[in-house]
Amino acid sequence: MATNHSRSIAKLMVSPSVLLLLAWMIVPLAMTLYFSLQRYNLLYPTQQGFVGFENYAYFLSAPSFWESLFNTLFLVGGVLFVTVVGGILLSLLLDRPIWGQGVVRILVIAPFFVMPTVSALVWKNMFMNPVNGLFSYAAKAVGLAPFDFFGAAPLLSIIFIVSWQWLPFATLILFTAIQSLDGEQVEAAEMDGASALSRFRYIVLPHLARAITVVILIQTIFLLAVFAEILVTTGGGPGSASTNLTFLVYKESLLSFDVGTGSAGGIVAVVLANIVAIFLMRAVGKNLDL
Repeated sequence: MATNHSRSIAKLMVSPSVLLLLAWMIVPLAMTLYFSLQRYNLLYPTQQGFVGFENYAYFLSAPSFWESLFNTLFLVGGVLFVTVVGGILLSLLLDRPIWGQGVVRILVIAPFFVMPTVSALVWKNMFMNPVNGLFSYAAKAVGLAPFDFFGAAPLLSIIFIVSWQWLPFATLILFTAIQSLDGEQVEAAEMDGASALSRFRYIVLPHLARAITVVILIQTIFLLAVFAEILVTTGGGPGSASTNLTFLVYKESLLSFDVGTGSAGGIVAVVLANIVAIFLMRAVGKNLDL
């Protein structure tokens, strides 16, 4: 049994790491909160001072905010739908005995280890380029006009790229859950005459509920801050058609040099992310027995 002295020593040894982690998180947040209450534009260094919630009012009243908020929610919802549905289908496929099963599993998971910037550039220049992309050559081969993905459907194109990156993660989590399913239960249902669809609906899907919850919670945290894919493909355009909250904060802070408004946008994004997280925890977190 640990004594009080050993517990004190353990806390003392861990405290530097804890304090460093808190400083790493709290100091940037405190600075962002401070600048959000200041008029701080790098183009006008002499016009600085305390403005209260003026930056928040300007950011929230801008038409680009509501469009970026919709784009953020649409992007998150679209990617979650594709990855959860696709992950279930792929995990069911990988669970069946096939030739080269180990190699196939590695190939399915591999895209998750590609950097977001690299994968976005590959999709932009190699596949989706309307002039030299593989999809363009394929369309010309069958007599169709090439499709400008990032010009005509920028947000859907980004959803496709991000889904390709996160699909292996969802597949891995869901495949692990399927591996733990009791095969005898499925065989008993099959012997009783249950169809494949009925077995999936009443046995497999309820068994995957906890795994689906994990996928949704983890992916949502990261998808709310998608940035690199937008920066290297559409730049938030055309106009602001593919601008999410994270990219809008970037535009205000580093493109318009308005640090005050950008900081206010950052705080708003943090608050909205926490609201979404709380909503998800209440809606689907019960599957984790929280």
